[in-house]
Amino acid sequence: MTVETGTKAPDFKLPASNGKEVQLSDYKGKNVVLYFYPKDMTPGCTTQACDFRDMHNEFEDQNTIIIGISPDPLARHDKFIEKHGLPFLLLADEEHKVAEMYDVWKLKKNFGKEYMGIERATFIIDKEGVISKEYRKVKVKDHVQEALQYIKENLA
Repeated sequence: MTVETGTKAPDFKLPASNGKEVQLSDYKGKNVVLYFYPKDMTPGCTTQACDFRDMHNEFEDQNTIIIGISPDPLARHDKFIEKHGLPFLLLADEEHKVAEMYDVWKLKKNFGKEYMGIERATFIIDKEGVISKEYRKVKVKDHVQEALQYIKENLA
């Protein structure tokens, strides 16, 4: 499946860190920052999550919720949330079905090894459930500010 800016965001249901199953369509009427990240507790993922945490109120002021997705199990998400005081939901995509829907499950290379994993990406979904902006191969530095600025200028 190919997701593109201007198309309806693929709906899904995944277990969430709040103990419930979360469905993307539950958030119709709000903007959604849906971000995919490789792994809890790693340096880049921690920086990104903490950047979203630190700007959480500014996203809320724009009628925007933040949802993070990785293949980690809920127990690991819980530790990540507790350690860093994350005020938003993390979803467990252990079978990487949603990552595949959004075309972020990719062949990666690290230290000469090849493996399948999440390619860091962010999708900004508008109040009607349409992908307004996509960021692929995200570099963590300044990314959260860039996403917030996009929402302020285009979805406020």
